Amino acid sequence: MQAASGTKGGSSGSPVVDWLGRAVALNAGSKSSSASAFFLPLERVVRALKFLQKGRDSFVNKWEAVSIPRGTLQVTFVHKGFDETRRLGLQSETEQLVRHASPLGETGMLVVENVVPGGPAYKCLEPGDVLVCMNGEVITQFLKLETLLDDSVNQKIEMQIERGGKPLTVDLVVQDLHSITPNYFLEVSGAVIHPLSYQQARNFRFHCGLVYVSEPGYMLFRAGVPRHAIIKKFAGEEISRLEDLISGLCKLSRGARVPLEYISYMDRHRRKSVLVTVDRHEWYAPPQIYTRDDCTGLWTAKPAFQPDAILLSSGINGLGGRGSQAGPLSSEVISVGHIHHDSHEELTDGVASMETSYEHASEGAHSRDEFDAGTKKRRVKENFSSDGSVVADCSFPETNEGNLEDPNTMENAVMGDFQAANVATANASLAERAIEPTLVMLEVHVPPSCMLDGVHSQHFFGTGVIIYHSQNMGLVAVDKNTVAISASDVMLSFAAFPIEIPGEVVFLHPVHNYALISYDPLALGAIGTSVVRAAELLPDPALRRGDSVYLVGLSRSLQATSRKSTVTNPCAALNIGSADCPRYRATNMEVIELDTDFGSTFSGVLTDEHGRVQAIWGSFSTQVYTVSLSKRKRTSKNKSSSSEDHQFVRGIPIYAISQVLEKIISGAQGPPLLINRVKRPMPLVRILEVELYPTLLSKARSFGLSDDWVQALVKKDPIRRQVLRVKGCLAGSKAENLLEQGDMVLAINKEPVTCFRDVENVCQALDKNENKDGKLDMTIFRQGREIDLLVGTDVRDGSGTTRVVNWCGCIVQDPHPAVRALGFLPEEGHGVYVARWCHGSPVHRYGLYALQWIVEVNGKQTPDLDAFVNVTKELEHGQFVRVRTVHLNGKPRVLTLKQDLHYWPTWELRFDPDSAMWYRKTIKALDYTGI
Repeated sequence: MQAASGTKGGSSGSPVVDWLGRAVALNAGSKSSSASAFFLPLERVVRALKFLQKGRDSFVNKWEAVSIPRGTLQVTFVHKGFDETRRLGLQSETEQLVRHASPLGETGMLVVENVVPGGPAYKCLEPGDVLVCMNGEVITQFLKLETLLDDSVNQKIEMQIERGGKPLTVDLVVQDLHSITPNYFLEVSGAVIHPLSYQQARNFRFHCGLVYVSEPGYMLFRAGVPRHAIIKKFAGEEISRLEDLISGLCKLSRGARVPLEYISYMDRHRRKSVLVTVDRHEWYAPPQIYTRDDCTGLWTAKPAFQPDAILLSSGINGLGGRGSQAGPLSSEVISVGHIHHDSHEELTDGVASMETSYEHASEGAHSRDEFDAGTKKRRVKENFSSDGSVVADCSFPETNEGNLEDPNTMENAVMGDFQAANVATANASLAERAIEPTLVMLEVHVPPSCMLDGVHSQHFFGTGVIIYHSQNMGLVAVDKNTVAISASDVMLSFAAFPIEIPGEVVFLHPVHNYALISYDPLALGAIGTSVVRAAELLPDPALRRGDSVYLVGLSRSLQATSRKSTVTNPCAALNIGSADCPRYRATNMEVIELDTDFGSTFSGVLTDEHGRVQAIWGSFSTQVYTVSLSKRKRTSKNKSSSSEDHQFVRGIPIYAISQVLEKIISGAQGPPLLINRVKRPMPLVRILEVELYPTLLSKARSFGLSDDWVQALVKKDPIRRQVLRVKGCLAGSKAENLLEQGDMVLAINKEPVTCFRDVENVCQALDKNENKDGKLDMTIFRQGREIDLLVGTDVRDGSGTTRVVNWCGCIVQDPHPAVRALGFLPEEGHGVYVARWCHGSPVHRYGLYALQWIVEVNGKQTPDLDAFVNVTKELEHGQFVRVRTVHLNGKPRVLTLKQDLHYWPTWELRFDPDSAMWYRKTIKALDYTGI
């Protein structure tokens, strides 16, 4: 039924009453473009209600599931007028028979529109068949058709049809609709996979029961499997049922790489093949089977296979690969398990449905109906290469791992093959030929379950450069716009040898725009190690204006590209504003500008004519705000602003990387980290957590800076002719409350400073001087007065964020540097920071969104993650919780929410440096066996 009613969304299922207050229909839908609504007649609803009432009367102590018979032929009928049925070939005698047997005013008949393959009517009925009778009764209305089918489940019926004017009689067995409606699904690495339902089989014209990807989650999305795919083959085995897929999964270990074949409804006649990489870290809980319990109305989960199952290790790692290290996929002591995301959580935070917006979900939701939607904002860089050089041993003595009788002969043969294959590059410059074997293409995926620190995308590409290569360890340097956080999966493809191996994030510089990625040289094999090498770094002398350099990088096809350029500005100060959602931005950095490059999507390295790396040509991320006017009235009142992610490329001097590399090689005193089965101390970085910016001395003189200081600063640096000013201090730093915005930094330890590197050098000198207690003697100019201050410095590691807690569907972490750079932390003992939230979760329902701190839970302060976990683990399922929050803008708020431990348990993800693994631990969840 259709009515002229302005029904709004959310009212579906509500009763439609007449003027006497009697329910006459159910609200089923509306049309947003007009004031019209559609109502569902009550005949079939009343039938279902009677079954429920009958079941209620028969149960004494406990409600049990009531089966309401539903029959189907897996056929879609449409009602067509008699004029249309005549054009389909309906005989006039048949039409007269139907008109006489039908109610007065009947205008047409039922016609077959679609037949699902494999169903009861498949190859018996065809589109265009006109239904005349069923079991000898004329059927022209859907209500009578549904009644007959529902009353004939698992029984044979006789159908009389006309096909092109020819009468036909077919006998069909009515199928139970419940038998082809899935009541269970598999959740693995955020993916939701279940037997194809009748409704989707009808839409896509596939057989019911095929293995259907409802949501690709993380593991399948990473492989390129789209939503609505049908899995046909996995790990070399044909897949026809969900149980076949589960059987294949239980044989795999973490890090295994296996082929998968699928088809899609858009291209059903061709199989597509992809390579699936099983999660090496515990981003998600182990595979879970969810089953609908009709007695309780809940979906209960159980492990998809036994935790103590014997699982094979993976050897699919490329030529010469060592296979995956790591143990079985599900051999975890924790009840929620090992490799995959928590079963309740995966549906939402595993399908890129996590938000950072503080606004309502309808305004900021990210849908991913197609595969590409998750990568719309990814940084696709046509050519990125960051280069570096080896300060360590790059030679490889004979090892016992290969079966090569003469390694030198084999190496010469391989090198000869590569030289013959690269004849086309004979015109390349010496710098390009020297650098190409050191370049690496990185593909980075960030699991949706732990998109930390404001990272703005799940998928990144970029080029790195090998800066260290020995028997035991390889290190690649790359910009932080490619590897933004440590909670990432990194795959390395080498320009010198066709192989792809995994890498691990081992160092994220807290200030400079670069990260270090480790790889296992043994995974390259004997041939790979003979052709892959590290670059040579040239930190000194620093580049000057007018110097000639070679810009060398990689294309996506791993082809080296280069051009000769000239340095136009070797010390351009960066000024990148904060993003809407705070994330890493380069501060206190001077970068190199060139006269010509390859555009904003090309990154690489800057070398001299001999191929020695002088700088990384890295990518930087920023937000650009645009203002648009309303289409109707282009006035100032109708302006709307929006932000877009943009990127640009600049040169990063190599000295910052070489300093950290020396500390790693020499064994700096720092926290140990397991790299390729060897624990190595990682360097600590002492920094002044103050954001600075340069001001010309001509401007500084106008603020009252004396001529003596102007002359001293010009003498110290006659090129820059600038003074550093304070833009702000990071909240919680030792410099906070000592330095103020606008302060001019004149000298540190009685030595004039004019650039960011001067500040870095005096901070590093403190590590060698134990008497300073980590403080700098700073001379500043504030409001016309010179002031001497002792300002403390902070020591940071390169681990990034290593712990995250998921509570009620929100991702909670300690405030990261980009948040603290805003200069504000709540007065109520700081608090934990909400980085993301999940659709459908309790925090979504009750409005606890991202970009705010949780400072209290039920009146108890939560200054850090430990305190937050101690408070929340005492909360019970179904309990209402009072939460006090403070937004980034400083606005406090108190709200309540109802905890749901059944679908949204509390868990944490933590990085363990002793094993170099991310481990997942359930803090509090319901025991399914007790439900």
